[in-house]
Amino acid sequence: MLRVETGLTAPEVAERIAAGKVNDVPARSSRSVGEIIRANLFTRINAIIGVLLIMILSVGPIQDALFGGVIIANTLIGVIQELRAKRTLDRLAIVGAARPVVRRDGFAVEVDASEIVLDDLIELGAGDKIVVDGVVAEAEHLEVDESLLTGEADPVVKRAGDQVLSGSFVVSGAGSFTATKVGREAYAARLAEEASRFTLVDSQLRNGINTILRVVTWMIIPTGLALVASQVAVNSDDLPEAVRRMVGGLVPMVPEGLVLLTSVAFAVGVIRLGRRNTLVQELPAIEGLARVSVVALDKTGTLTDVEMAVAEVRPLGEGAAQAGAVLGALAAADERPNPSMRAIAAACPEQPQWTVGERMPFSSARRFSGATLTAPDGTTATWRLGAPDVLLPAGHEALSEADGYGARGLRVLLLKRDDTPVALVVLAQRLRADAPETLRYFAEQGVAVKVISGDNALSVGAVARSLDLPGADRPVDARTLPDDREALADAVADGTVFGRVGPQQKREIVAALQARGHTVAMTGDGVNDVLALKDADIGVAMGSGSPATRAVAQIVLLDNSFAALPSVVAEGRRVIGNIERVANLFLTKTVYSVLLAVIVVLSQVPYPFLPRHLTLIGSLTIGIPAFFLALAPNTERARGGFVGRVLRFAVPAGVLAAAATTASYLAARGVYDGNLDAETSAATLTLFLVALWGLAIIARPYTWWRVLLVAAMGGAFAVVLVVPFLQDFFQLELVGGRAPGLAVAIAVAAGLLLEAVTALMRRGLPRRR
Repeated sequence: MLRVETGLTAPEVAERIAAGKVNDVPARSSRSVGEIIRANLFTRINAIIGVLLIMILSVGPIQDALFGGVIIANTLIGVIQELRAKRTLDRLAIVGAARPVVRRDGFAVEVDASEIVLDDLIELGAGDKIVVDGVVAEAEHLEVDESLLTGEADPVVKRAGDQVLSGSFVVSGAGSFTATKVGREAYAARLAEEASRFTLVDSQLRNGINTILRVVTWMIIPTGLALVASQVAVNSDDLPEAVRRMVGGLVPMVPEGLVLLTSVAFAVGVIRLGRRNTLVQELPAIEGLARVSVVALDKTGTLTDVEMAVAEVRPLGEGAAQAGAVLGALAAADERPNPSMRAIAAACPEQPQWTVGERMPFSSARRFSGATLTAPDGTTATWRLGAPDVLLPAGHEALSEADGYGARGLRVLLLKRDDTPVALVVLAQRLRADAPETLRYFAEQGVAVKVISGDNALSVGAVARSLDLPGADRPVDARTLPDDREALADAVADGTVFGRVGPQQKREIVAALQARGHTVAMTGDGVNDVLALKDADIGVAMGSGSPATRAVAQIVLLDNSFAALPSVVAEGRRVIGNIERVANLFLTKTVYSVLLAVIVVLSQVPYPFLPRHLTLIGSLTIGIPAFFLALAPNTERARGGFVGRVLRFAVPAGVLAAAATTASYLAARGVYDGNLDAETSAATLTLFLVALWGLAIIARPYTWWRVLLVAAMGGAFAVVLVVPFLQDFFQLELVGGRAPGLAVAIAVAAGLLLEAVTALMRRGLPRRR
């Protein structure tokens, strides 16, 4: 490309920086520190717990305010884990950030996007993301895709004087543009102000949890008012006791740790992936990973290494003697060579005696590049290099030879002079060493793999066959796919390997898979993958990919390792599966707390617990175990219907816990005849045992550490019952043998019923899926 503009001078750049005319939009890979602290501190749950804490502190004793310490600890843990995740995200975001090339004082230099100033001259090449608004200064076959902004699928040809908008990207060609709007005035920055980049539009998990919290909030209001009136009436001679019992009934209704553990699980997921050089650009993308049922792969960079080597230049006819020189001239003239052209450049040295005239850069839509070359003897011809089945008519004898190479897994390009085929350029591709194991993982996990590539279908099929990918023996040429959406969805469902897929077709294949109910992860590294990456449920880009692919992807594999994909999917499944697991525990507590409050109101008896009792039970059967369970391995694919599945366990478990506790409490009242401390102790024993049984069910399948966890929680409660200081602190004392014996028997009966109900539900789950 002829460079006629020199760009700004150093003093001009300094002048604009001093005037604040810089692209100062912060690159947000995560929430700010202030946002993290506010999000963890000022929550609906903390507001409710805070009011109840103030009420308890006003009447004492301090033991009944323990739940306030738990909330403070939860908030601190949430803030610390999110700050750790933020540091990881910010560090990786710097590594993965695009660095535009600007021309200053006549020299091309790389800068951070935030260092661009107004009137900077920014160079463009295939795959570059346009980071600010501007006007084209130079253009050589410059084509820009604006579909991310306008929805228009076809690339737009840009000439000198045309406007370009930030957020679009270069499909082919080269050029430069002058920045006319930077910072928050740029088009993409204005869009970002309206829609946060940090969260997914639709998060089933977050939506489910928010629904649960709204319902719980509305349940607490009438139940709490009724409980206040009930306890004041029952304990009319002891108002502080009435307040303690009332707060004891309200605190466990709030699933205080559920939101915390959700944030912590996401944050730990980000940190773990960060250690594997995987950048999560949208935090809830981890949730999407857990739901992935189909992975769509490009061949190059995933199944095969990006870099290739010229294996053979096969002469076809007249002009073949010039093939090496022409290939060298074409490669030297390409300012942004793709992997194929880099391989040719390495094999064919530059030919300074050849003169390059008009150029046509490579485009994934055209599938060829070209140039007008003048030979040393003065003759001029138009040369093209690209896909044989695009440059040759159907039935040409050279196509069968090209197909023969393709069937061996080789990439084949045709060199053509005017209308005469000159040579076949055969490129060898090396299989990635980690590809077989990665494909095996997806097969074991029930995740389907679709290979969609722009290469010849036979070549792609041969590569896939060498990796034992099911269905690879039937590669499909995407040019034969039907236009009808339903017919296309059928063809995509039946096929595994697709070749000669154009950028728009990749997008249509992703849509066809989604139309059949699949959650699709798309991997890619080239500009031809951008549209499909954007439309996929989860877009995964390679760190060495074009800036445009990294910009639209939710996840970036910074070390370009295809082998990282299994760990990415596994991390998503671990996070979501374990959040659902611990949600069962928190909502069981909410259900039995609400039911106990209703029973107490209707029966007009003192509430059976003080806040300290429920803090003890909640910590040992929910809070402490939940932290361990939330971070444990989990390979089950996440499914929709989060709220419904959680309630299927929480409601019957909560009902049984409330019924057992009520029976034990009423039986103890008959035994102790007014000794409220002894009655409370018996009810506490029953509720703890039923809750511990529920924990034992949720902890399955058992491993040594899960068995140890459940046993440790039971042992801790036993210590409280036998150590005098802890007995006094928690106001627990089992008097005699009759009431405690009844308490244990009732708890065992409730536990066995819970086992039966759980078995029935699990038997019915496959029919509901």
